[in-house]
Amino acid sequence: MRIGCVKEIKKYEYRVGLTPSSVREYVNHHHEVFIEKGAGENSGFTDQDYISAGALILPEAAKVWEKSDMIVKVKEPLEAEYQYFRPGLIIYTYLHLAADEKLTMALLEKKVKGVAYETIVLEDGSLPCLKPMSEVAGRLSVIEGAKHLEKPFGGSGVLLSGVPGVERANVCIIGAGVVGENALKMAVGLNANVTILDINMKKLTYLDDIYGNRITTLYSNNHNIEKACTKADLVISGVLLPGAKAPKLIKRAYYKNMNPGSVIVDVAIDQGGSTEVSKVTYHDDPVYEVDGIIHYSVANMPGAVPKTSTIALNNSTLKYGLLIADQGLEEAIKISKPLKYGVNTFEGKVTCKGVSDAFNLEYQPM
Repeated sequence: MRIGCVKEIKKYEYRVGLTPSSVREYVNHHHEVFIEKGAGENSGFTDQDYISAGALILPEAAKVWEKSDMIVKVKEPLEAEYQYFRPGLIIYTYLHLAADEKLTMALLEKKVKGVAYETIVLEDGSLPCLKPMSEVAGRLSVIEGAKHLEKPFGGSGVLLSGVPGVERANVCIIGAGVVGENALKMAVGLNANVTILDINMKKLTYLDDIYGNRITTLYSNNHNIEKACTKADLVISGVLLPGAKAPKLIKRAYYKNMNPGSVIVDVAIDQGGSTEVSKVTYHDDPVYEVDGIIHYSVANMPGAVPKTSTIALNNSTLKYGLLIADQGLEEAIKISKPLKYGVNTFEGKVTCKGVSDAFNLEYQPM
């Protein structure tokens, strides 16, 4: 198979779909790999690194799209890239279609085979290709939240850890999945007062056993979310419904009882966000204010640390990419049930239930 990797064109996205070591694996499996010139520079990989791994460098993205049977990316294709869609093309990337009707319809119209990292699901319900970026985003959420609590960034001027004789900041984490666990680890490490909410009592029991009286665990319902948010200096939302829109758990009505200058880091923004005022921001202008509350909702948080993120992502996505390349998509999903769940569009059909529900489209499972 001919594998292509282009430079990401999303604003302030510095990651790249393939590392040189991943390229070497595809080449060792007897596949051709095309890399757009300069695609890996922002992640610390030179064109010569890719050439040494066996790739062919092409001067522009259009040539890579044209020559490739499968495009391996990081972020969803943007409108400028729709022109390259064609029947039979495989796009293997984060798609987040439930929050993007325009992209969904473009993939369906051109009969593209869209395979989404975020809906590849293992038997235990875990998301192997979303996990590494959720780990990065969870850890970054506390770093970015702490920074934007500083007064020069519009925050209330609270230091998460406090100092002797001064109260520590209150952190509320909604969702105890991968994002939530990693945010918890960072927030506890910074000595904040942390409350974490989830509907999974088994997970809350586990976290209570691990952290003991250093954290408070609460069952996630409207009453507890409102109570925790109104006490919090920093709210981190890591809620996720795989393949579907994020639920709007943080109500605007809560804001009137929150401390002015409190910060909400909406890690769920890729799937539409978890506040009633959610909108996508970018690294150059990451926050906006509503009713005195600062909202951080950068849709590609891990793009800020591209070297770490790119390597971590490839560690998880390479396995399934090689399976597609070696077997073809149709045979690969017979071998791998997790990969089958990753197929969101196929020859003009919606094959992901969350996407079909989001736009009232016919669902046709693979």
